[in-house]
Amino acid sequence: MAKRYIILDTETTGVDEKDRVIQLGFMVLGEKEVEVQNEFFSSDVPISIKAMETHGITPEMLEGKAPCRESQSYKRLLELNINDNYLIIHNAPFDIKMLEKEGFKTQMRVIDTLRVAKHIFADEEAHRLQYFRYKMQLYKDEQKEADTLGVVVKAHDAIGDVLVLKLFLSRLKDEVAKQFPHDNPVDKMVSLTNTPILISSFKFGKYKGKTLQEVAASDTPYLKWMLANMENLDEDMRYSINSALGV
Repeated sequence: MAKRYIILDTETTGVDEKDRVIQLGFMVLGEKEVEVQNEFFSSDVPISIKAMETHGITPEMLEGKAPCRESQSYKRLLELNINDNYLIIHNAPFDIKMLEKEGFKTQMRVIDTLRVAKHIFADEEAHRLQYFRYKMQLYKDEQKEADTLGVVVKAHDAIGDVLVLKLFLSRLKDEVAKQFPHDNPVDKMVSLTNTPILISSFKFGKYKGKTLQEVAASDTPYLKWMLANMENLDEDMRYSINSALGV
């Protein structure tokens, strides 16, 4: 069977441990055709107001919908879940964790375009998908793409974001090929996904603008406090602090 590339996004009831997937959108890129899956799900967990404000999904939109595990799109994802295929997500750890709550354990090779973008576009001020949508003027191409695929473009909607990610992926792949001309760009993106980002300086807090090495020399206890007390510290910052401390 030919390998397939599954570009995926979810929308959820919120971002806490109790929260669940209420929309799954993905595109399957094969040799010729593009398969589109987009479905809303019912959930026993209420949608938080903050989540509603972000994605615009209301309880009324989920009435009469099947739970995630019973849906056609989820069952299709299970069929595609083999090691030959690639799962492509912007900020993959979040969506994969949410899908794991539904019993999904990925067997696919994962490309996290957020982490790859941080490696490849290290000097950009942000790496959010919507940032690249405007910075790279992807919005100029998305309506033609949407019409071809029968997709409605809407920010922070699972399938709308997947469409933008499809356009971004093409640009990202080209840049990876440019920076690593002797590597297969897809395999390199998998490798970069599994390579932590070494952050050089603080972009927030009382040491904003200072390098981690400077803070390690002048205020080691503060870095150790961050590691011990900041539960939402992302894995790249944790890795970088440990590197600065020589751990």
